[in-house]
Amino acid sequence: MEPELIADYQDECGENPLWHPQEKKLYWVDIDRGRIFRFDPATRKSEMCYEDIPVGGFTIQQDGALLLFRTKGEVVLWRNGKITSVIKEIPEERKLRFNDVIADPEGRVFCGTYSDKGIPGRLYCLDTDGSIHKILYNIGCSNGMGFTLDRKQMYYTDSVAKTIYIFDYNRETGALANQRVFLKLSVAEEGVPDGMTVDAAGHIWSARWDGWSLVRYSPQGIEEQRIRFPASKVSSVTFGGDTLTDMYVTTASRGGKTKNGPRAGALFRLSPGIKGMPEFYSRILL
Repeated sequence: MEPELIADYQDECGENPLWHPQEKKLYWVDIDRGRIFRFDPATRKSEMCYEDIPVGGFTIQQDGALLLFRTKGEVVLWRNGKITSVIKEIPEERKLRFNDVIADPEGRVFCGTYSDKGIPGRLYCLDTDGSIHKILYNIGCSNGMGFTLDRKQMYYTDSVAKTIYIFDYNRETGALANQRVFLKLSVAEEGVPDGMTVDAAGHIWSARWDGWSLVRYSPQGIEEQRIRFPASKVSSVTFGGDTLTDMYVTTASRGGKTKNGPRAGALFRLSPGIKGMPEFYSRILL
């Protein structure tokens, strides 16, 4: 399967591709440069729509606005260039930033940070009333998340540990319990697990940073498919399009194209003949 080049802004760290079903557009971020882009498959045109404080991840609110998770634990609402504050900062995250986020079926947002300068990463849950709670501590690099089809379990990636965990998930309360390993890459294995998504068959797709690939695993953790990219740092993946049969994949150019490949930092599209699941809207009340 040959990835189709969609846009090449040579993103330092392209991440968090997310289909906007109301606008029928694909949004994604370049974390390092503090940019957000969007692509319209109807016109095949893309544009930069945000350039400001770096965004580590975002969700789409039920009314169509974007909920941005930025540096210092800051959370803001973005609508057509206008920003409204939700959380000004989290004191423990003043030297860090959010790295990956996901809305749950009830509209909460699980949002993670990464470790740096001796400060461990954490996973938080932003509740619909705007309150935020720490869920996990001592994380290396909080990354890709997803839910099983029955919504009773949640996947969670720690890239530094090269591990995807699975938790029992309580939809009513948002609580996570019974942490265990779903997939652990060996030290010698190429690349580390990064962003991920779950398809309509319940299989997970895990982007492989420094691994030149996107990998599909069965619910039992067995590798079933591997797609190669002309970029080393494959960072994240989502399904999009009216029928959720297109896959959009982000990559990063951090370190330069000589090291990371000729299309490092580009956005790609795949048509694997597999349908995805719609992502949930966040429903954070202001």
